[in-house]
Amino acid sequence: MVNACAKDALAAATQGAVRPNFGEVTIRSRGRLPHWEKDAGVYFVTFHLVDSLPQSVLRKMAERRRLLQTARRSGRKLLPHEEAAFAEVNAKKIEEYLDKGRGACWMRDPRIADLVANALRFYDGQRYRLIAWCVMPNHVHVVFRAFPGQKLPGLLRSWKAYPAGMANRILGRRGAFWEREYYDRLIRDGEELDRAIAYVCSNPERAGLHNWRWVWCAVPDKRR
Repeated sequence: MVNACAKDALAAATQGAVRPNFGEVTIRSRGRLPHWEKDAGVYFVTFHLVDSLPQSVLRKMAERRRLLQTARRSGRKLLPHEEAAFAEVNAKKIEEYLDKGRGACWMRDPRIADLVANALRFYDGQRYRLIAWCVMPNHVHVVFRAFPGQKLPGLLRSWKAYPAGMANRILGRRGAFWEREYYDRLIRDGEELDRAIAYVCSNPERAGLHNWRWVWCAVPDKRR
């Protein structure tokens, strides 16, 4: 659990991390997944390199989105076989795929990892407040609070666009660097926030990346 000192340190960043009332949350469809958004919300976001997930998983994600939209339009619950399809591409499964280190893993290169880390920090305190982040070899996790009026898609663009262009130049390549889709979770309460922080800050160790330096947490004792 977060101790008293850590709670004080996080107070400014996490103020407002409470379960939103009906009507405060906007559900926006984009790409393969629906996104739940709230003004000044606290989020756990994951984005990844373009080659870090197999095409079979990407196709299942697209099918998941189609099933969800169909069920929503008809006002019905998902059928058992549809629930099973969702389970195949849930957040835990996606994380397992990413932690296997599939693809070119360009962010193993310290120059590329630094580009991404610097992009995360660039608008910290102006557009959002960082709570925890880690840059893994093929994906990135961020826990943060968006400032009022800041939209999630715009914040993601600010983290992805510049590093992608510079990384391609360094690597001598062209084409997409990031997968267009990202995964976001709207944090509803303190316990969920605590779990997200612990997950992000321990991700390098769980993936076997010892002494990995591209990880930061506002609660130092969560890095274990």
